[in-house]
Amino acid sequence: MAVKVGYQGNHGTFSEIAVLDYFKDRDIEQCGYTNFPDIMKDTENGTLDYALLPVENTTTGIIYRTYDLFKDYDVRAVGEITVPIVEDLIVIPGTKFEEIREVYTHPEVISQCHGFLQKNPQITAMAYQDTAAGVEYVKTCGDRSKAALGSHRAAEYFGMESLMKSVQDSTTNMTRFLCVTHKQEVPEDADKTSLMIVTKHEPGTLFRVLEVLAVHNINMLKLESRPIPGQIFRYCFYIDIAGSVNEPLISICLKEMEAKCESFRILGCYKADKLFEI
Repeated sequence: MAVKVGYQGNHGTFSEIAVLDYFKDRDIEQCGYTNFPDIMKDTENGTLDYALLPVENTTTGIIYRTYDLFKDYDVRAVGEITVPIVEDLIVIPGTKFEEIREVYTHPEVISQCHGFLQKNPQITAMAYQDTAAGVEYVKTCGDRSKAALGSHRAAEYFGMESLMKSVQDSTTNMTRFLCVTHKQEVPEDADKTSLMIVTKHEPGTLFRVLEVLAVHNINMLKLESRPIPGQIFRYCFYIDIAGSVNEPLISICLKEMEAKCESFRILGCYKADKLFEI
């Protein structure tokens, strides 16, 4: 029986590419969504078996609009995958570069292609729902003054042309996706744990929480802070550490950290992507 997997966008998005790669050995039913809250809601209530969410990019950093949703939904990460982000300039077949005046794409991609846009000030960047939707919009308009920035898969799917390939600023531009579910799963080969904590509002509390990791010689892989809605200048922290919750030492460490926190939540425990050395 096929598992239902949700992702943002539709055919040709990098999220779809992440889904197809992550679940390449499984029978899946793809479910495209227009927004992340609906994906999280349907993952939490079991409508979806899994969902793939972009959480970090090597060029623009943490993707806050997805990370922040972990505060509101009871889902947990069970895997991750990193997808190379190669942005092509996609046009109606036969379009010449000098005809282009507008380019449609996701806001994140505008940031990732800043250098290309700066070198071509005659082209105005237009924020759109996602990369594939931008390609579809340009095709629907049939206007050669409009182009899109997106994946080669989107160009192929919508019968468009990649006029210029790989126009993003970085040759190592990648997006990290988390696979989330409502199920209580910890893969046997898990070697990475993600946490969300709120420290007590006292001097040195974050230091004392992180000190636990140093004392037990556990590697911290990530630390990010985010404001807490409704609490002025209060912050939660996202932490990734090396190790599995099933390891006795990690279990002890997490309990010691929790005792020093005002709020403590394990967001997931999973196998790190092969790109990362744990």
